[in-house]
Amino acid sequence: MIRRALLALAVSGIVLGAAACNTVRGVGQDIESAANAVDNAT
Repeated sequence: MIRRALLALAVSGIVLGAAACNTVRGVGQDIESAANAVDNAT
């Protein structure tokens, strides 16, 4: 029982970690896009 709970916790951590990584990557791309827009406007 404890082994299953630990396995489920580990899998959940991996899945959530991957989702967070994609979110941070998207924010980075948005910031880069905004910076490029400012550079092109000047």
